Amino acid sequence: MDFANSINRVEKLNNSNYSYWKSCIKSYLQGQDLWKRVNSAKTTSPNGGAENAEVLRKWKMKAGKALFVLKATIQRDFLNYIRDAKTPKEAWDVFATLFSKTNDARLQMLENVIGSVSQGNMTIPEYFMKVKKICHEISQLDEESRISETRMRRIIIRGLKPEYSGFITAIQGWPTQPTLVELESLGKPREPSQADGLS
Repeated sequence: MDFANSINRVEKLNNSNYSYWKSCIKSYLQGQDLWKRVNSAKTTSPNGGAENAEVLRKWKMKAGKALFVLKATIQRDFLNYIRDAKTPKEAWDVFATLFSKTNDARLQMLENVIGSVSQGNMTIPEYFMKVKKICHEISQLDEESRISETRMRRIIIRGLKPEYSGFITAIQGWPTQPTLVELESLGKPREPSQADGLS
């Protein structure tokens, strides 16, 4: 697969997928040995001079490729933000600044949601999936706000329907608390087996 075709497979940056896009593009740039042009202290071109002509040529080539990747993987509306960027780092920083404010607002909204989430009419799998999805998005928006499995388990237990209170009381007495996967399977209604019908 050639360079241009491979980046066409990356979902283009839009108003709602910055964290996903950032993760994909960072991995792609690392795989193409271009990430240093975006995230290194040496993100400006080397000084001129005859002895550095080859170094400068190689630097410009990699910087151009990295900038092309950034421009080719965004929706056209975002191109105006980085049209005049001289280096890939400049373009990368523009998006980091642009989306940090949006991310802060989204993060606050998700923190509010996770603070009051409850099972309601959802099935156990639907409820677990909703909580895990919100927690994952929080982690994507801010690594420092990552929700641990222990806290996720407490959030899920707190929001379960009252009919699960006996079940929750029982497992809280266990010496080793179940993992999220075990908790989800314990909370599902058990399917009757053929053996149940045998006397």
